[in-house]
Amino acid sequence: MGNSIEPVLPAYDAGCVTNIVPALLSAVHETWMPEAVRGARCVVLLVLDGLGADILRERAYELPTLSGLGGGSITTVLPATTSAALTSITTGTAPARHGIVGYRTFLDERVLNVLRWQFEGERTKPPIPIEVQRQSAFRGRAIPVTTKSEFRNSGFSNVHLGAGPFHGWKTTSALVEHCRRLSVESDASLIYAYYPGVDEIAHEFGLHDGYFDAELRAVDQLVQRLLAALPHDCALLVTADHGQMHIEADNWIDTMEIAPLLRNQSGDARFRHLHSRAGAAKELLGECERRYSDVAWIKSRKSLLADGWLGPDAPGLSAAGARVGDVVLVPYAPIGFIDPALPNERRLRSAHGAATAAEMMVPLRAGRGQATNPG
Repeated sequence: MGNSIEPVLPAYDAGCVTNIVPALLSAVHETWMPEAVRGARCVVLLVLDGLGADILRERAYELPTLSGLGGGSITTVLPATTSAALTSITTGTAPARHGIVGYRTFLDERVLNVLRWQFEGERTKPPIPIEVQRQSAFRGRAIPVTTKSEFRNSGFSNVHLGAGPFHGWKTTSALVEHCRRLSVESDASLIYAYYPGVDEIAHEFGLHDGYFDAELRAVDQLVQRLLAALPHDCALLVTADHGQMHIEADNWIDTMEIAPLLRNQSGDARFRHLHSRAGAAKELLGECERRYSDVAWIKSRKSLLADGWLGPDAPGLSAAGARVGDVVLVPYAPIGFIDPALPNERRLRSAHGAATAAEMMVPLRAGRGQATNPG
């Protein structure tokens, strides 16, 4: 069985989130980079977690400020999920190189919850971040970062943010003020800012609820306030780590049927890594093709790496290595695959990770600051 739906693959050699920071730090004006960035003394890179390009296009009436900025859209990485994509943005490398291949990453026969930085089901000491992800953030430069205060010194922050100055915020007013002060009081040419609200609301309420529209309006106000606070020689560059796929409550697929062939699962509901029992990889691939090819792309580890889904690195040099499942389920239908070890995932009303346009395409929009007296 097969399907005729083509995946949207990352443009790792062109307009992709992996190339934003390298372009900004090298002052190279790529054709896919918005014009407002050219010649800017300072750029605030605002990453809006979960705001896909489809959402911006379809809900432009809720996002008038962001919609009015110059630019277009680029691809994120695969898997199109926060842990992999944020690491790719800050390190400028693909998941095949940095090795963070999902929200839950298979590591030394255990499953590491990357965002919580804990091995699931264990109270053992978590791994040392540099031993899991060895690529330097921001090319080793001390770039100031402003993100939620609770993320200070977390394992995942250490993995993807580097050792630059950390400016925590508990309210968006503090996020705006951090960016304003850094833009006028420091010599930073790049400031990294992160806001997770869109993703959080989408997961809890889905994309077809008033809560989601209210969040989009709040995000647009955040963009408006940042533009108003920044000086004219500073550009605000807005992107995202991934988009979203709305999932109805009854559109979750239980994987218990293939459990006898598995030793573990990792990844995300829409980029599910299946780790087979010894000698069962070929049988697992055939069984998944038989059961799931009408809703998902089915990839073996070899084909996933060789076809460049996780990046251009040759399979033998990939940091992903055995972290990738023997078989990977990547849905194109609006469904999610449930890992029995994480049954509460079915409560999510949206998910992401797969190679659909809704998840893969993210905005890249920019405008100049508008403050007449930013000091």
